Amino acid sequence: MKIGVLSDTHIHLAEEMPQGIVRALSDVDLIVHAGDFVDVAVLEGLKRLGEVKAVHGNMDSMKLRSLLPEKEHLVSGGKKIGIIHGWGGPEGIERKIRARFDDVDIIIYGHSHRARIERIGDVLFFNPGPGFHSFGILTIEEEVKGEIIKI
Repeated sequence: MKIGVLSDTHIHLAEEMPQGIVRALSDVDLIVHAGDFVDVAVLEGLKRLGEVKAVHGNMDSMKLRSLLPEKEHLVSGGKKIGIIHGWGGPEGIERKIRARFDDVDIIIYGHSHRARIERIGDVLFFNPGPGFHSFGILTIEEEVKGEIIKI
């Protein structure tokens, strides 16, 4: 399973998304967006590329907040994945978001604008960074591999 991961795109139209990201997301099994699209048109544009799981962020419109949850759970390749945007300052964000999920193997998050892949305890934390600078690819097979791709 290959998952394309975005967060903090902060754009109003899907057409504003860098073409390198669009090409990469056209070749994944699932697209995950960890919030701060800003406008529902971006979500709709991603859905034209493939299946999307997403949460809302603090900068998202009221329309997006009504359509998307604050946090999401899914299972992919036998791995339990939590998705959340995050809040507050970047220091200690992993500890705060970890407290929001009981039993997960991976947490995808955003908010801090800091790309990061780090295993803390038994959980892999994956932040693709801001969508105008980077995105991520998670490959879930026997092992989980994460990659941050700079634009």
